[in-house]
Parts: sequence; structure tokens; C-alpha cells
Amino acid sequence: MRDANPFVEWVVKVAQPCNLACDHCYVYELRDRTWQRKPSAMATATADRLAARIAEHARRHALRRVRVTLHGGEPLIAGPARIEHLLSVLRQELRGTADCDISVQSNATLLNPQWMELFRRHGVSVGVSLDGGREANDRHRRARNGRSSYDAVRRGLELLRRPENKALFAGLLCTIDISSPPLEVFESLLGHAPPAVNFLLPHATWEHPPPGHDPDRTPYANWLLAVFERWYTAPRQETRIRLFEDLMDLALGGDVRSESVGLAETDFLVVESDGTIELSDSLKATRDGAAATGLDIFAHDFDAVARHPVVADARRGGLSALADVCRDCEVVRLCGGGVRAHRFHPRTGFANPSVYCADLRVLTTRIRDRVVADAADLLGTAS
Repeated sequence: MRDANPFVEWVVKVAQPCNLACDHCYVYELRDRTWQRKPSAMATATADRLAARIAEHARRHALRRVRVTLHGGEPLIAGPARIEHLLSVLRQELRGTADCDISVQSNATLLNPQWMELFRRHGVSVGVSLDGGREANDRHRRARNGRSSYDAVRRGLELLRRPENKALFAGLLCTIDISSPPLEVFESLLGHAPPAVNFLLPHATWEHPPPGHDPDRTPYANWLLAVFERWYTAPRQETRIRLFEDLMDLALGGDVRSESVGLAETDFLVVESDGTIELSDSLKATRDGAAATGLDIFAHDFDAVARHPVVADARRGGLSALADVCRDCEVVRLCGGGVRAHRFHPRTGFANPSVYCADLRVLTTRIRDRVVADAADLLGTAS
């Protein structure tokens, strides 16, 4: 077996619980229940081992830069002491080996000045999950007692936008709800002045298709294209949108590394609060235990993880990873077959096109044609 490409990103579950009860959450509300058997927060000894393993991997592959995303649940539930310990040991272990970009993906309801002071000291950027304005957000993202989460998120975002914290604001993550008007959602997100926005398709499978699934009418493509048109034709760039930028790069012959689009091999792992190593969280939408590998950071280094057949198969890029029907599709190099989890069917596993196949075809074709035509016009004008 050839040597596997190294990992460069680790999604670290520093806390398992969450103070919200989002009904579209792929960790707690879909098929997987393995979170029930994991500790509520990562122990310091586990954090120490993780940092040592990442540094070992970076040295072995001469990596100059790695990325660590603190995740959950809601990662801030782990508390400042545990988070600061992990941040400190990561910096210590990687000193002289690789730079480490550290971020936290939070619902922002627990953000306060003390958290921001800690993040400023350690250079931790903060991404916030928000699904739009009050009505759109609270349709899915409510507190466990059923109350609105919007005001608490808004207060966290106001804190992030303060001059002393603004550089740490990484952007917003929005899960699409096609019942929410797309431009209304986008304008509400822009109101928080995010440097970037990323839109996620709700995690779904052929067994459990997304709300409003309609391959003939492609509602998810239509929703995204409405936002794309508004964003692409704006007189100035108001924010970055990774999904659109990735598709534009691919349409113009570029190469991007994304779980959502393109054919590149994935380069990240998930490390749970107990030190077990898992595949992408999105797989938790398919069946119980689908993301598990049976490996952990105590018994296995990351090179051994990369060689493990379960991991190697899941992260494999290129056309060979896709269903036969996808390989000859005209947009396959753009959509890449979509998110792996979205291809799942209980009878055929992942050997299927995405449940969003029709939407992805319309979305990628429209963006490709628009961008390629505009590029040709620019080249013609320049000549």
C-alpha cells in the first residue's frame, strides 16, 4: 500500500453536550447515538496525548502548518481551564515544528469577555453557527427548554464585532432551510458583518431525504442560486462565501480541498472527547456508529490511522470513489459527487449519487456557465 497523504486538520470534540437542541443537528438528532457513551469533556491527559500525536505527525511529514478546530456539542461547555490547557499544550508541542491555526466553532450563546480575552491571547478564531434572522434561526436552533436562542447569539456576535475582537471573527455557518426566503436569510447574516459565510445543505440520505426534496424542481439549487446572484453581482464584496468561491475556482480549472465539492482527498480527522478517532461527523446522518474507526490516539499514531482501510476508503478522492453513474457526469469535477454521507442508501451503501444530485447539477452548471462566460469576456476585453 502506498504511503497515505498526511492529515493537516483535526476537529477536536472538547465537549460532548450542547446547550441548544437544534432539530437538524447531525450529532444528536439523526441516526447516531455513540455520543451517549463518551465523556462530557476531554480530559487533560487526552489533550496532552492529542497534542503530542499532532506534533509527531507534523514532524514526520515536515508540515509547516496544521489546523485544529475545537468542536462539540458546544465546545465552550468544556470551560476555560480545559480549553486553555489544550491551547497551551498544542503550542508547546508544535513549537519549532509547525504553525497551528486554531479555531472554535460555537453557537456563541456562551461567549463573554473572559472567553474573548483567552482567545485573543492564544490567537483563536471564532466561527458561529446561525441560520438567519430571529424567525429563521429559531425555527431550528432553540435552547433545550424551547426558548429562542437568537438574542444570546446576537450578543455573542456583538462581542465578536468589537474592535479588539474583530480580527478573531472567522464567519458564520448557516444550514439551509428552503422555507426561509434566501435573500432575507442572507441579508440578516450580512447584518452581523461576517468576513465569511458558509451554507450547508441539511445532512440527509436516500433513506431519509431532506425536507422538500424534489429532483424535478431542485429547491436547494434555486435557494442557493438566489443568494449567489445577489452576492456575485454586488458592487463590492460584502463577505466571502466558501461554497461559491470553491465552485468558481473549480470552474476555472483550479483545485480545492473540500468535503462538499470537488474530487480532492479529505485531509482531516475527528478526535472525540475520549480520544477515539472518527471520520467526518456528517456520516452520523447515515447510521449509528458510521463515523467510528475503532482507533484512538493512545494506541495509534496518525500514519497508522491513514493506512487503516476504513479511513483510507472514506477519505479517498477522485472518480474511483464515486458511483458508476457519477463518473461520466459533465459536472462531476465540480460537485465531486457531493458530501459522502448524502450518497448513503441502506441497501447499496455509498455507491450512489448524492440525494442532492439534481440540485448539485443545476447549481454547479449555472455557476460554471456564468463564471466561465464572464472570464472569457474579461480576457476578450483585455486583448
